[in-house]
Amino acid sequence: MALKIRNGDTVVIISGKDKNKIGKVKCILKKRNKIIVEGVNIIYKHQKSIPDQNQYGGIIKKESPIHISNVAIVNSKSNKPDRVGFKFITNKKVRFLKSDHQVIK
Repeated sequence: MALKIRNGDTVVIISGKDKNKIGKVKCILKKRNKIIVEGVNIIYKHQKSIPDQNQYGGIIKKESPIHISNVAIVNSKSNKPDRVGFKFITNKKVRFLKSDHQVIK
């Protein structure tokens, strides 16, 4: 199965507490159908210090995964969410935006 959203894509959150926030995809968790987006879905984690690994304790902020159905790729021309499709150009499968048929990367 080809993924419609990949690492480095700019996406917008379309539902949830961070609705309408825009960020870049950092990581894709394919088996769980989730992605991690920079600066979105921030949680606070109470972390215990581990002196052997030079790891300090305290409250740290980190991004948590968000389901892939709650994000949409951003059209760079209109800055609006868009859908992604696939087509073949010279025997190569490429992604394109469905609103204006612009090829992605």
